[in-house]
Amino acid sequence: MLTVSVVVPAWNEEERIADCILNATTQSVAPLEVLVVDNHSTDRTAQIVRDFIDAHPDTPVRLLHQDAEQGLIPTRNFGLDQARGQVLGRIDADCMLRPNWVQVVGSLFERDPQAMGATGPVAYYDMPGKEIGLKGDNRVRRSVYRADDGQYLLFGSNMALRSSAWSAIRGEVCRDKADIMHEDVDVSLHLIDHGFKTVYCKEMNAGISARRMDTSFASFRRYMQRFKNTFDAHPRHTREQKPERTLYALYPVLRTFYPVYQKYLESADINPAERVWIKEQMELFHRRDQEVG
Repeated sequence: MLTVSVVVPAWNEEERIADCILNATTQSVAPLEVLVVDNHSTDRTAQIVRDFIDAHPDTPVRLLHQDAEQGLIPTRNFGLDQARGQVLGRIDADCMLRPNWVQVVGSLFERDPQAMGATGPVAYYDMPGKEIGLKGDNRVRRSVYRADDGQYLLFGSNMALRSSAWSAIRGEVCRDKADIMHEDVDVSLHLIDHGFKTVYCKEMNAGISARRMDTSFASFRRYMQRFKNTFDAHPRHTREQKPERTLYALYPVLRTFYPVYQKYLESADINPAERVWIKEQMELFHRRDQEVG
């Protein structure tokens, strides 16, 4: 199977970074490395990663610092440039990978030599109904997140690139200093520019926070405007479907329910990121115990 690096850009993510790297290292097939790229965090993000490395010296976690420039894109680029895997996973610092994520991703790229980018559905772990949400997200992403002749758009919280594809586009991806575009869509369109194939895999699952919904409508609208801004910056590319329409429809319900559910989680002392893949993790531990036995 191809080797997989997992790159995690991080800025002030002390609440979730330990859960993120624990999920990334608790895998049916171990990643080659997990690179946490700290970008001038002012909280305890970097120290938490150092503490994790000290407590788990056998795990392939590395802490990198991108201090030259503030921003997700230069931090992401720095991590992808440093990664050594044949496949480069890219997730967010609040992302929780399913325990078979590395195995699914590595096998996917090995089976399909033409695949240069891959993405899959996500579940919102800090909202109820994970399984229903995952199925719904799968339906939306595989049908709506497309460009041009049906090429899949990658989703930044759950995506992977072949290292050779990143080498081909790394000097072309937009820097977006105005911070008005979706950087994952930008990467997708640059892959398509090269004629590279992007694929969608429903088994490539990750959990993410719904915290984006806990913002004012004005902020949410600016975030949705990024879809149009990104395609406006790449006029050669077109799209038939607009995913922001689906997200606009979901916003009122999620915006209302999200803070209520967070109060429930807090009162019940539940860490939703810790329990999102608990059934799958227990199955993995059970299999390993049987193998050892």
